[in-house]
Amino acid sequence: MSPSVADRPRVLVVGGFGGFVGRSLLPALAPEFRLRSVHRSPVPAEAAAGVEWIRGDAADLADWESAVRDVDVLVNVAWYRAGRAARFVALRNGLERGLAAAGRAGVRRVLQLSVPPAPEHLERGFPYLVEKRRFDAAVASSGISYRLLRPTMLFGPGDVLLSVMLREIRRYGFFPMFGDGHYHVSPLAVADLARVVRQEATSNATGVRSLGGPRRYEYRELTDLLFRTAGRRPRYWRMSERNGVRLAALLERLGSRLLYAYEAEWLVSDLLGLPPADDVPGGLTSVESYLGASGPSADAAPSLGGPTV
Repeated sequence: MSPSVADRPRVLVVGGFGGFVGRSLLPALAPEFRLRSVHRSPVPAEAAAGVEWIRGDAADLADWESAVRDVDVLVNVAWYRAGRAARFVALRNGLERGLAAAGRAGVRRVLQLSVPPAPEHLERGFPYLVEKRRFDAAVASSGISYRLLRPTMLFGPGDVLLSVMLREIRRYGFFPMFGDGHYHVSPLAVADLARVVRQEATSNATGVRSLGGPRRYEYRELTDLLFRTAGRRPRYWRMSERNGVRLAALLERLGSRLLYAYEAEWLVSDLLGLPPADDVPGGLTSVESYLGASGPSADAAPSLGGPTV
């Protein structure tokens, strides 16, 4: 017999259930846990599921003690996709205050949504990564049972990957190709990541867990698949990898959120083709099955609520 609601462990999700990852976490966690969230704006799905919402920004939350009270597992999905260094420093400092409060409150476990390794110059000097790695290190040294989850590129409804790529192919009939496209990616379904979080919430395993999808593609293989899905013959606007990064930087300066320069560098670095995640409850979802079933619509819009790689 399943435990009553009052006896279920309590999970605090910093960043909430309204973003790209959070929307998949809610149905994965709600049947087994009491849920609390910290984020700025109300989310109707949270209210419908009985989530206890604490209004606030993790960067400057004043009362972390109340947020972590009676919490068994803290899950952090909060991070920014872009911004100035001060923005990331403030968020990292706020999260470290929450981590310290969690330690004082006796929180049993912390799950930190991190990212795979990136090119060394980005790891050393890019605030998005520098501050994330600092918080990763704080989690690892906190004395609390922890897991650093490092998913590769994520796909699912409202993503910034397959949905956007397929939309652009349908709209324009061609797609930019940086270099020869022989670098690798292994996309992971966000619903599979959510099941991993549910699994890890009751585990005692510690350390880093890298999470790739079921198939390691050459990038050109993936884009060819998207053209087939759109019913079009592959047509590419070819440019060097260096010019691809320059194009992304130009679009970024013009205010576009389609692709940031650091994301383009990361893509062509051949560091995103992680091996398939093992021991995932229910197995892994293939890109092909996603596109053939409940895949993105032609007018799917990008979402900035989840991991950004």
